[in-house]
Amino acid sequence: MELFGTDGVRGKAGKKVSAVNAMRLAMATGIYFRRFSRTNKILVGKDTRRSGYMVENAIVSGLTAVGFDVIQIGPMPTPAIAFLTANMRCDAGIMISASHNPYYDNGIKFFDWAGNKLDRAREAEIEAIYKDDALISASQVVDKEIGKSKRIDDVIGRYIVHIKNSFPRTSTLKGKRIVIDCANGAGYIVGPTILQELGAEVIVIGNQPDGFNINEGCGALHPQNLAKVVLDKRADIGIALDGDADRLVLVDEKGEVVDGDKLMAVLAVYLKEQGILKGEGMVATVMSNQGLDEYLRSQKLTLLRSAVGDKHVVAMMEENGMNFGGEQSGHIIFSDYAKTGDGLSSALQALAYLVERDKKASEIFNPYISYPQLLVNLLVNEKKPLEEIEGLEALKEQIESLKIRHLFRYSGTENKIRLLLEGRDEALLEQTMEKCKQFFKSKLA
Repeated sequence: MELFGTDGVRGKAGKKVSAVNAMRLAMATGIYFRRFSRTNKILVGKDTRRSGYMVENAIVSGLTAVGFDVIQIGPMPTPAIAFLTANMRCDAGIMISASHNPYYDNGIKFFDWAGNKLDRAREAEIEAIYKDDALISASQVVDKEIGKSKRIDDVIGRYIVHIKNSFPRTSTLKGKRIVIDCANGAGYIVGPTILQELGAEVIVIGNQPDGFNINEGCGALHPQNLAKVVLDKRADIGIALDGDADRLVLVDEKGEVVDGDKLMAVLAVYLKEQGILKGEGMVATVMSNQGLDEYLRSQKLTLLRSAVGDKHVVAMMEENGMNFGGEQSGHIIFSDYAKTGDGLSSALQALAYLVERDKKASEIFNPYISYPQLLVNLLVNEKKPLEEIEGLEALKEQIESLKIRHLFRYSGTENKIRLLLEGRDEALLEQTMEKCKQFFKSKLA
């Protein structure tokens, strides 16, 4: 059983992410972090899914069974868990969330004492412990060594102060009408609160979680709903979060969704102008548009590309001394403020730029013309290693001869293959994508 995907453990609640599996995984995690323990505390947060109660209690049982004390803080954004783990001097942090997935899925993400996501090597060690029956059995404690848990409900204030500190102290949002869609998720309290405290007129949607409506027709996955409200209320800008608030999608005053690559391009130049951009560039993933490359070069900045996943972006940022990067899907990392994608921190940087420029969002967040790009997700019966698919290399060579950029990869959480093509000629892209779809259907159906 392979537990870890591209971002922690994720799957259907009650199946892969069951109470039994969650408790055992928590025990394995506790055994692993015991080696580095300083305070004997592990922080646990969650989003607003009904299954979060089940998974949270199982995790608390598993951690206390191997001797850890647990701090439970309830629904909070994923980046808040990263920040608070370090801020509260915990040995590790655990976030219970399936991010943008529907309510019936859930997931478990892990952070070390410094608030960093675990790399693949550390995940592999935890997975090995998870599979070791003898070690799991021998590591359970008794008597006074059994851990305890407590719930703390007032830590939200620490995170709010931390995020507000990323906004220029000399600026406010007074006079700005902002719509925020919280996706009925973990940011439903903290997001509106931060904007209101900075002086904005705030219109809130997606802030009525019932355990089942997280990401349902709302939030970063469905920005068309936000766009409608922005137009109806004549707002200056719209902000959409996903279920665990680590992703940001913006909508301008015309109701148009701001391209994620263009948003990062603007913010990279903004950081450069302030003299705080490190490493003379930024990191994006292999999914980002070639237009981003060209625009950054025109601004004398470098673009490095990582594998998909914000933890891969962060790793490459650290390797190259950079403090800014992200994914076009909305995971944007300002490492001076957060160790992972943070939708609210990113939103405040975009809003600070909007205030400073004193222009409409549609004018400042569209700095270049993107290459046409097609992205198709295909269901597959098996995730056969790409290097073993006969004829794939020949297909790639044919695509490259047409001056089309390609990326084929499996989803880390679903039985899907993602096909990306990018080039100048849209008609040629569509024709080539049809060939690609037929090819993979014949090989993986």
